[in-house]
Amino acid sequence: MSKIIRKAPTEPFKPQPDDDLIICRCEEITKGEIRRAVHDGLRTVNEIKRWTRAGMGLCQGQTCQRNVQNIIARELGISVADVGMITGRAPVRPVVMEVYANDVVDKEEQR
Repeated sequence: MSKIIRKAPTEPFKPQPDDDLIICRCEEITKGEIRRAVHDGLRTVNEIKRWTRAGMGLCQGQTCQRNVQNIIARELGISVADVGMITGRAPVRPVVMEVYANDVVDKEEQR
């Protein structure tokens, strides 16, 4: 993967007719939102993910990652291979403290 050099956009953002096309169905992120983020200076899939939440939904980017990569590459005029992939992370869900408390209580009751 080559290093992406950051520079100011050479031309202003111009809306396209298909900018309302939903790319990330889980988070309802459109093609226009991703294109706007690229024109605002974001250059990698992980930056786009953090800024727009594309790829943070239930599927964790399984359905939209390739589309996001293609949009970024097209907007920057680079190869899709140079864009990179989403860094995989395990989904984290909040756990109520009561769950831990009940676990301890249940063990003490068994004695």
